[in-house]
Amino acid sequence: MTDVSTPDVTLTASAAKRINAILAKQDGAAYLRVSVEGGGCSGFSYKFDFAPEANGDDLVVERDGARVLIDEMSLEFLKGSEIDFANELIGAAFKIKNPNATSGCGCGTSFSV
Repeated sequence: MTDVSTPDVTLTASAAKRINAILAKQDGAAYLRVSVEGGGCSGFSYKFDFAPEANGDDLVVERDGARVLIDEMSLEFLKGSEIDFANELIGAAFKIKNPNATSGCGCGTSFSV
């Protein structure tokens, strides 16, 4: 597990607050896991899960008590990204501002590099 003081990925205060609220209601979950998988309408998609513990190759991103895990392979796609939580008229969702993505799609969870 890599704990980085200046991580490759950052959390906004809004995301940290929402993660803490969600994890407080999840039995046995201590972390939000963000990963990248092949698929989606643009080639890759973001996946959000809960995890009770970190794996050996995980980066732990922490802000205001909220902890996010990112595995080593996903980190390659997420370097320099910011995880945000937006509460808008059309709905509330986690949003990843990824400087590596060359294009995305309307769903907001799929991208290409």
